[in-house]
Amino acid sequence: MTALADPTRSRLLLALERNELSVNELQSILQLPQSTISRHLKMLSAEGWVEARAEGTSRHYRLASDTLDPTSRRLWHIVRDEVMHTSAADHDARRTQAVLAERSTRSQQFFSTSAGQWDRMRLELFGRRADVALLGLLDESWAVADLGCGTGAITQSLAPFVERVIAVDESGAMLAAARKRLHGIENVDIRNGRLEALPLADGEVDVALVFLVLHYVNDPARVISEAVRVLKPGGRLLVLDMMPHDRQDLRQAMGHLWQGFDAATLGAWMQAAGLESFRYNALPADPDAKGPLLFAATGKRSAVATKSGSREKADAVPLMKTA
Repeated sequence: MTALADPTRSRLLLALERNELSVNELQSILQLPQSTISRHLKMLSAEGWVEARAEGTSRHYRLASDTLDPTSRRLWHIVRDEVMHTSAADHDARRTQAVLAERSTRSQQFFSTSAGQWDRMRLELFGRRADVALLGLLDESWAVADLGCGTGAITQSLAPFVERVIAVDESGAMLAAARKRLHGIENVDIRNGRLEALPLADGEVDVALVFLVLHYVNDPARVISEAVRVLKPGGRLLVLDMMPHDRQDLRQAMGHLWQGFDAATLGAWMQAAGLESFRYNALPADPDAKGPLLFAATGKRSAVATKSGSREKADAVPLMKTA
């Protein structure tokens, strides 16, 4: 109760309930000095209200909603209902949206200036073995979604082996390069859209691929949930990305928002989205690659689905295997 009594700490918790934020971002949102933010976060951490995740040289904080005991959670809901209707909280929410938009802008700035060099940079950074994860997926009857398709390299590889590929990206520059690459390939459908709000119908595809793109998004859990939405019952999600690393230079040079993902974090997100049979495997190191090691993670949507309104939702099933 002492921790929540201070209005600044209550505002901090309200911001951190909705988003994972750094100290610098919280400074911008609450318009307070770094020392003040850090002091309040220290107390909230000590009392178990927030948890932190190291990201390079900085730390990102969020409300410890998963570990709060029932009494503390009820107390926070009472305080939140009072705080969220204040003008200060309203201003904080508006500035939070600006902070999140700036995150996306940094990534988009990289893509808008690098589309012509992306294939070379991707090859130099990650090597040729990233595509090896595709070998276990191909079936000639499948519809596959290449989410965050970039310049269309993966889509081009997939198209001859499946019935249809839907390539989705938000960057206009990347899509222009993809259209040029994929021109004349009849079973490819290129769509502009955000990964958090995919331009696909419920249950439209058999497989969804998220290749080397999750580290660019603000909310990976939301992207995974949206990818699961477009899967048919029994469909699979395949995520290929970087394992946790300390390469701070990639945040600055290439607009990365996340420095890799471990099995526990990704598995929790996939389970929450309703996937079963989770697997996480490190890919063999490519001696020519200059970037971090990669992993391939998969999850399967339950084949037993129930209808809710116009959507089919697969029941969440406990994770079965982590490699």
